[in-house]
Amino acid sequence: MFRTIYMAIYFIVYLIFLFPKEWKINKLEKEGRMQEMHDLLHKIAMNWGKSIVNATGSKIHVFGIENIPKGPVLFVSNHQGNFDIPILFGFIDKPKAFIAKIELSKIPVFGKWMERQKCIFIDRDNPRQSLKAINKGIKTLKDGHSMVIFPEGTRSKGPKMGEFKKGSLKLATKAKVPIVPITIDGSYKIMEGNKKLIKPAEVKVTISQPIHTTNLTKEDENVLSEKVYAIIKSHLS
Repeated sequence: MFRTIYMAIYFIVYLIFLFPKEWKINKLEKEGRMQEMHDLLHKIAMNWGKSIVNATGSKIHVFGIENIPKGPVLFVSNHQGNFDIPILFGFIDKPKAFIAKIELSKIPVFGKWMERQKCIFIDRDNPRQSLKAINKGIKTLKDGHSMVIFPEGTRSKGPKMGEFKKGSLKLATKAKVPIVPITIDGSYKIMEGNKKLIKPAEVKVTISQPIHTTNLTKEDENVLSEKVYAIIKSHLS
């Protein structure tokens, strides 16, 4: 219970300390120093992710960093718990944005920062808005920015994977960028497996070899989702 209360306070205080950095980012944007702005945003996101996860007392073990190619990619990950976003922000050193549920955009300060990172919010109850979000994600990838998607569409809150939502990988096939499968194993043990109480956990993150999407045949595309699903699942304990 103490760690849960501590984490709630820590999260709020951390957001407050982001306000001065918001001023600096606005200044860089007004001056047209966009690369410096994006570099600063990436640094802040990494520091935030590591800080939040480390505050839980958890240990993150990352394997396969060498499998991440240069240039934009679509990271495709399973989704066990609320700490998956901080884990991926903090422990994978590549600028990235998330396709995330629209509820996250409503968190004060945090939602704004996710927008700054080029994150795209999706309303799962609104098919038309969801389609617009996917198209926006395709454009973001084509513009050279990597993205992360959780194709299960929601947290599994446990060790098992849910089914992938239909069409989830069109982001990569339409933008012609590599898919990098990621397996998160154990993040649900930080909170979801403890009746929402935060406890330290050992989490393994496995980054598999990229799957290139250029020159895919129709048959390749038809089995792509199953292939990525199998790769991610193979690294779960």
